[in-house]
Amino acid sequence: MLGLFRAIGNFSFVDSVSRLGLYRKGRLEEGNSGGIGFIAYRKARPKKRKKEILSQQHLFTSRYLLRRRAMSAAKAVSTLDNVVVKSPNDRRLYRVIELENGLCALLIHDPDIYPEGSVPDGQNTDTDQIDEDEDDDDGEEEDSDGSYEDDEDDEKEGEGDEEDDEEEGEGDEEDDEDEDEDEVKEKGDHQTKKAAAAMCVAMGSFLDPPEAQGLAHFLEHMLFMGSTEFPDENEYDSYVSKHGGSSNAYTEMEYTCYHFDIKREFLQGALKRFSQFFIAPLMKTEAMERELLAVDSEFNQVLQNDACRRQQFQCYTSAKGHPLNRFAWGNKKSLGGAIENGVDLRESIVKLYKEYYHGGLMKLVVIGGESLDTLESWVVELFGDVKKGSKIRPTLEAEGPIWKGGKLFRLEAVKDVHILDLAWTLPPLRHAYVKKPEDYLAHLLGHEGKGSLLSFIKGKGWATSLSAGVGEDGINRSSLAYVFSMSIYLTDSGLEKIYDIIGYIYQYLKLLRDVSPQEWIFKELQDIGNMDFRYAEEQPADDYAAELSENMLAYPVEHVIYGDYVYKTWDPKMIEDLMGFFTPENMRIDVVSKSIKSEEFQHEPWFDSRFTEEDVPLSLMETWSNPSEVDKSLHLPSENHFIPCDFSIRAIKSDVDPKSQSPPRCIIDEPFMKFWYKLDETFKVPRANTYFRINLKGAYASVKNCLLTELFINLLKDELNELIYQASMAKLETSLSMNGDKLELKVYGFNEKIPALLSKILTIAKSFMPSLDRFKVIKENMERGFRNTNMKPLNHSTYLRLQLLCKRIYDSDEKLSVLNDLSLTDLNNFIPEVRSQIFIEALCHGNLSEDETVNIANIFKNSLTVEPLPINCRHGEQITCFPPSAKLVRDVNVKNKSETNSVVELYYQIEPEEAESTRMKAMLDLFHEIIEEPLFNQLRTKEQLGYVVECAPRLTSRVHGFCFCVQSSKYGPVHLLGRVENFIKDIEGLLEQLDEESFEDYRSGMIARLLEKDPSLLSETNELWSQIVDKRYMFDFSHKEAEELRSIEKKDVINWFKTYFRESSPKCRRLAVRVWGCNANMKETQTDPKSVQVIADAVAFKSTSQFYPSLCYRAAPASILSHLRIRSARMRSS
Repeated sequence: MLGLFRAIGNFSFVDSVSRLGLYRKGRLEEGNSGGIGFIAYRKARPKKRKKEILSQQHLFTSRYLLRRRAMSAAKAVSTLDNVVVKSPNDRRLYRVIELENGLCALLIHDPDIYPEGSVPDGQNTDTDQIDEDEDDDDGEEEDSDGSYEDDEDDEKEGEGDEEDDEEEGEGDEEDDEDEDEDEVKEKGDHQTKKAAAAMCVAMGSFLDPPEAQGLAHFLEHMLFMGSTEFPDENEYDSYVSKHGGSSNAYTEMEYTCYHFDIKREFLQGALKRFSQFFIAPLMKTEAMERELLAVDSEFNQVLQNDACRRQQFQCYTSAKGHPLNRFAWGNKKSLGGAIENGVDLRESIVKLYKEYYHGGLMKLVVIGGESLDTLESWVVELFGDVKKGSKIRPTLEAEGPIWKGGKLFRLEAVKDVHILDLAWTLPPLRHAYVKKPEDYLAHLLGHEGKGSLLSFIKGKGWATSLSAGVGEDGINRSSLAYVFSMSIYLTDSGLEKIYDIIGYIYQYLKLLRDVSPQEWIFKELQDIGNMDFRYAEEQPADDYAAELSENMLAYPVEHVIYGDYVYKTWDPKMIEDLMGFFTPENMRIDVVSKSIKSEEFQHEPWFDSRFTEEDVPLSLMETWSNPSEVDKSLHLPSENHFIPCDFSIRAIKSDVDPKSQSPPRCIIDEPFMKFWYKLDETFKVPRANTYFRINLKGAYASVKNCLLTELFINLLKDELNELIYQASMAKLETSLSMNGDKLELKVYGFNEKIPALLSKILTIAKSFMPSLDRFKVIKENMERGFRNTNMKPLNHSTYLRLQLLCKRIYDSDEKLSVLNDLSLTDLNNFIPEVRSQIFIEALCHGNLSEDETVNIANIFKNSLTVEPLPINCRHGEQITCFPPSAKLVRDVNVKNKSETNSVVELYYQIEPEEAESTRMKAMLDLFHEIIEEPLFNQLRTKEQLGYVVECAPRLTSRVHGFCFCVQSSKYGPVHLLGRVENFIKDIEGLLEQLDEESFEDYRSGMIARLLEKDPSLLSETNELWSQIVDKRYMFDFSHKEAEELRSIEKKDVINWFKTYFRESSPKCRRLAVRVWGCNANMKETQTDPKSVQVIADAVAFKSTSQFYPSLCYRAAPASILSHLRIRSARMRSS
């Protein structure tokens, strides 16, 4: 997970990209403020049945075996219970132990992992089979959502509710037929949680040797490639994935983190394999040669990413000799080049491992359902062999500032963006975590309410967004220094006012010095932190384990949870001292824009980014140092009235069995509104989630109407920003977005102030008419967004597929052309029409009573006095029905002319979803479960086609499909497609050879994931909402699918595969989307067989196509509507 941000309100700290990890699907996740993150899930690796270990491994083997023979009864040298400060609502038990080798472990007993009546403590079903499955051929589980987010200005064309990429959870294991397993089957119907573990090692990329940059990241890769006790490269990944889990790793500047989750019964076996990473990894030369290509391919995925380029540029321009002045990613040039220069790469990586991978630098977290005593015994036994070492962290030296002041850098962007980045170097502040002076300043400098910097510069038409603070990544938050960053997205006119904007920033800093630090602001932050800590929503177990293992390196052990939330000590002097670092001499200035022009560009060597450097005039530096005045529009924020006081819980019952809970009930069903309601009786936190989908009249009738609707909603969001920002600071979030003709409004968080916020939003929305100034700014921002659409080949391929599948989807280039001619008059004439008729479908789930929910419905009725939109006027997407035996191809060049990656996305259309049936979904999910790891093993690991190799089910407006996707900078689309087709031809044989035991493993693993307990209220709400959005209303969908899976046998999967994937079958209908990288030659298409139908024009293709009827507007099942309770009388009386 690269780029973890500490959020302040609804913005994120900027440009946190230094976490170099393995992202499971090869997809880059980017935040809305220009920062990015990697979803760092480890893919399964192929097994190599080696009978011998190379001689160069003898060092590791001998050391490991000697320690095993000499090991006596290991024990923890210290044990602390009840030392960790936790929320009073946290039912988990925590114990901290330290082993003789110096390793510190946090053990967490979660009572929800094994509910009452489940497997007795200590009787782990995995215990007796740890050594017997090393030769199994396992599959790897992965999220099959296929989704990704682009930069702030990217548009996600054609997605939203058009396509619902299935996500899978993990959980319990399925049953067999003997007596014990019948018992497991009965328990398997209970929703359970996964076990998890994480290890953080206090060494990272700052310790890369200069001659082999990226070595720490490469070492992280290599630990997955087999150990002395488990020599198969794929053993760990295979074991975890086979048992319903996933694994993750990432490298930071000062630490490296590994973590996994797994079905509860198999935690001990996973820990046995996991522990060997830190005891006796093999790191074979032949594996290193292949994995070097994977590291290089990983780097190539982000080569055209502006955030990654920007951060590496800041590293490159830092002071020579500073630890930051390095290339942490690693690639073929930095690591392969080291070999060419005479460096023994294996010797270097072994030296790095031996020096830093020892108990003194390791922090382990284990989360399980077993007792703390059992977890302790496992950790002592399995991690006792880790080498002993000192607890003293590696020391880093840096003299002088990171960057030279008085300089302005202009960096050429890939996308059409204008960004002003400012950075001030601060002393390290981790010791001051109970005071958080940097967060106090981030709160004020990054505020978006009235009187704030953003409000002021937006008013001048110079900016669209601003974020500020110290990022959580290792570049911005290290033992050497903290870097306080401010990132401002500029308009075209703002790009010409860089120095003016900086001048106003220093005016605001002068204001903060003049008024002195305010204790009431700190107390607000304190109240919010305490509130958020007490009622924190639970995270997935692996994320929680990774977070706590990181925190064990950052905080005293008692504050590994509370440290992120605590505001204990008010220290105005420290804040004043910190403001002393906010000077022009200590400021770095970066302007990132596509429109930078120069005849004397310099080049950053790794990303080949072009930049210029110039001196800031001394006169300006002097003016900024001591502004003569502060503009009267700038002032401190007002008191936050959205901070809640009422935390009472509406649910009466103390304990509710999840199986006995009722689904959401439709409490209002009228022409204007359908309202679903469910009281939370599971999580019992003072939170609620209120979701509204609003159909607007004519919003999607034409490309012009579509654009006018988008303009209206974006301008409305702009108008609401100060209001919803203030609420977000109090942990009450608002989301407003368009999906086709449907406006989706979500208000979620602490429930007390939800009605008040909704009332204010609707009051503004019903009468809002935009000004000319803001119209110009928002229109310009939309134009930029359309120009940036599909800059990434993976995004582009999905967009092209959906463009061919969806009957009514407007091309981004066409939208850009039409948008250019739209005026404010057009919009003002359109707004009354689009607001004249609406239909709302809503869900209220959480800590709100039915009466409170009805009152929320009344707020809509009283605020929006409009006519109901008839059902025949509500747009329902129709999906192209491919003809029998269709073999379609769509070829397009990459949009970014410097993009070397090509993509092939091969889509098989299956069938529309059947009413109240889950069999097709069950079949697709099981098929995906079986073939995913073999696909990755063959095309990625063996053939090294590229870093991204994936497959997943697709549900597009309730029409089933299945996709294979490969991205490569090495091979062109014709070759990639050929290799995918070759693999698909071999699937039938793979299925035939699958033994019944392995098939049962896949099936039971899939059932366990479907029955996994939702980790949070928000997660459960999203599951319920997906059923409402799709008009399916099967709120027990996962349980029904799990039940369906029990009836599916291997022969059923084989017959199903033959029906939909064998080329001779008329139901085998496929579309290949090929996006050609800049180095690929499209002349290769001449080798396509004659049976292929090439689609040159998407509009012409759809004009002659048949379409499935829309499935998104059928009524709710009678079983649901039988609970209907219409409250119209009460609504009229309100």
